[in-house]
Amino acid sequence: MPSQGLPLRVATLLTGLLECLGFAGVLFGWASLVFVFKTEHYFEELCEPDGGPMGNLTEQADCKAQDEKFSLIFTLGSFMNNFMTFPAGFIFDRFKTTVARLIAIFLYTSATLIIAFTSADSALLLFLAMPMLTVGGILFLITNLQVGNLFGKHRSTIITLYNGAFDSSSAVFLVIKLLYEQGISLRASFIFLSVCSAWHVVRTFLLMPRGHIPYPLPPNYRYGLCSGNDTTEGEKNAAESDKVEMQSKEFLPAKEETLEPGKQQKPRSFWCHALSQRFVCHLVWLSVIQLWHYLFIGTLNSLLTNLAGGNRMLVSTYTNAFAITQFFGVLCAPWNGLLMDRLKQKYQKESKDTGSLAMTVALRSTVPSLALTSLLCLGFALCASVPILPLQYVTFILQVISRSFLYGGNAAFLTLAFPSEHFGKLFGLVMALSAIVSLLQFPIFTFIKGPLQNDPFYVNVMLVLATVLTFIHPFMVFWECRRERSSLAAA
Repeated sequence: MPSQGLPLRVATLLTGLLECLGFAGVLFGWASLVFVFKTEHYFEELCEPDGGPMGNLTEQADCKAQDEKFSLIFTLGSFMNNFMTFPAGFIFDRFKTTVARLIAIFLYTSATLIIAFTSADSALLLFLAMPMLTVGGILFLITNLQVGNLFGKHRSTIITLYNGAFDSSSAVFLVIKLLYEQGISLRASFIFLSVCSAWHVVRTFLLMPRGHIPYPLPPNYRYGLCSGNDTTEGEKNAAESDKVEMQSKEFLPAKEETLEPGKQQKPRSFWCHALSQRFVCHLVWLSVIQLWHYLFIGTLNSLLTNLAGGNRMLVSTYTNAFAITQFFGVLCAPWNGLLMDRLKQKYQKESKDTGSLAMTVALRSTVPSLALTSLLCLGFALCASVPILPLQYVTFILQVISRSFLYGGNAAFLTLAFPSEHFGKLFGLVMALSAIVSLLQFPIFTFIKGPLQNDPFYVNVMLVLATVLTFIHPFMVFWECRRERSSLAAA
């Protein structure tokens, strides 16, 4: 029913936004939670007394081993956040939305309950809880990204909006930290998060499809409250029957519409796309920028402690400032999607005259986004490399804009540059492989703390140079589009 369709879709969009904003990416507020854990004396036995009276710990106690333990937990959690998207993508593609979301709810609820009942004596349970929390969160994100398919030409904007909300959810741990400072226990906060799982279950059955949301969206598409018993099969048949017609109206230029069946390209396999130069360049681009962000977030508490000379009030102030800036990721990310959507519409109009392929039009719209993300990361990396405490406010701003552009642009690029039937697997694969690179953050951290004696200068120089190399990816995509246009003009 058309009258019911729009309110239901808007409800799905807004509740999905709330889900990503309040739950999906909370791991990346790790710096705020570490502050609370340290106050609760987690792993404090690893600190070495430094000249305090009667051997007691002082503000300048050597807590290198404690910092390494927290860094290792974050490394493991962030690794699982990315690596498990590959099997999560397969689960989503194979078993559809409902099964994937029920797994997410189980993992997320279990993790929050473990953290709620963990104490300083059982702090090692964090090594189990944080990976479970992140895997549940990434499954929430993956199942929500398809909501963009409900809104046609605004799909890239919604995808980047959801990824921005995923980034902003790191502010949840700031809220927990502020509540803790007001007397609300860590246990109470995480029990509340566990209880919220009832809302996830209700949304799964009432506002989400059992199967996948097809793209392009067939007429009279129903799901959730408006669906019957056989929605999955109906989605499949309707999508197949209307796909060619809707693509020709919305995406394909005139020359492509008239192709004879014998001249149409045969579908390429998943591995053919996964081994392509386009995918490999994108993987390197994502891995390098992501390593910077993970290293910065995972070591932020240690960095601020060093720059503040051990002043806990200053560390708390800057930790709060960092977490607050993270919240604004949800406002930054849609600009990336709007940029791509506007450019795509512009290039589609041009393609009617030039006869450019639909894939070329989509790729051209991603080039400015990829280049801008690399530029933002370069600015963030340069500011983070300067050991001046007030400058870190600028670092925080550039970091949240860069990160919101990174993940929103990553998801949007994969949807535009590769066939939709392989999105779940390609998204999972690129995140899993980039996760392996992200494991470097822990040896880098121990290298800085050990041989470099807390001086990250040389590591920062190498990472800045690696960031400069990420500009190769947008250049290669631009060159590919230009070559395609030249070949069509010559023909």
